[in-house]
Amino acid sequence: MSAGPLAGIRILEVGHMLAGPYATMVLADLGAEVTKIEPPGGDISRQVGDAYFASLNRGKRSVCLDLNSEAGRERLGELVAESHALLVNLKPSAIRRLGLTYEDLRRWNERIVCVALTGFGMDAGDDPAFDYVVQASTGVASLTGDPDGPPTLPGYSSADNSSGLTAAIGLLAQIVSGRGGQVEVSLRDVMLSQLNYRASAYLNEGTEPRRLPNGAHSYYVPAQLFPTAEGHLALFVTHDGFWRSFAAEAGIEGFTTMAERAARREEVLDVVTKALATDTAASWEARLRPSGVPAAAVRTLPEALEATPEMVVEAGGFRLVGGSVRVSGHEPDYRPPPRLGEHGGLPSGKDAA
Repeated sequence: MSAGPLAGIRILEVGHMLAGPYATMVLADLGAEVTKIEPPGGDISRQVGDAYFASLNRGKRSVCLDLNSEAGRERLGELVAESHALLVNLKPSAIRRLGLTYEDLRRWNERIVCVALTGFGMDAGDDPAFDYVVQASTGVASLTGDPDGPPTLPGYSSADNSSGLTAAIGLLAQIVSGRGGQVEVSLRDVMLSQLNYRASAYLNEGTEPRRLPNGAHSYYVPAQLFPTAEGHLALFVTHDGFWRSFAAEAGIEGFTTMAERAARREEVLDVVTKALATDTAASWEARLRPSGVPAAAVRTLPEALEATPEMVVEAGGFRLVGGSVRVSGHEPDYRPPPRLGEHGGLPSGKDAA
């Protein structure tokens, strides 16, 4: 097996909890050497629990520095001098106060790439920007849930994770350019960008976004969750070919074009709901799979993990979900998360010499 595609790339991380650490863990899985710069008390996610911390920090190094001290900033500069990028996930005022921008650090390394991952942008202030707050403020929560119920949230940190991936892309793009510089990614901008076709429909056609029952898609019909004789089925019919195959298996006639199905949404959903009620979700999945119709029984996370054992990896005694990028010839080295200050500095707050 070859080294990872990012072997030789050295990345520094300063941040807490999820978005930033997730970004750099993805890069570590691909072979980058990631050094986590932690304050004397450590990343606050260590307080959540060992398994939580491991799920975002496997395979990294940990250097403990007090960046409020002259010695800590001096040691950071030395690390910057031999690194390709620094990713920071803090409030804008803290990023500036600690000297973690390109303008502050270029004296150590003109080609350093500095990524600022914030809630609303470096010039937007320090308003709290936790995942759920961003989902609420960008319209994501208002689009989630049934129309007769309250707005709701996904069962995982979608804003943090999406922003982490976006930050990783921005970091790599600037490294590839061969130039140092400042890169900015905000949770707000990422979530708005992911509302792409919803936003376009409003901006260009004046279509007000609305929630539909059972998570129904705003364009495709039928494309939503359906109750069955046992369990729920996600059915996603995006073109007429899928409809023909599904209708043949379900014994449904008519509604042959996408335009007709959209215009007669309620009739289509009524017919499909009655057809799917005749069998279980698992059975429908098995019946539709040979014809290529997108359909899946709703599973719990434990059931999904049991169905994909190849995605569960070992990292220092922790069982975790492995990386999602597969590179030919590269097998990720899933190493344990670092102990606080394991690779330099002292948890007591006295910076390493």
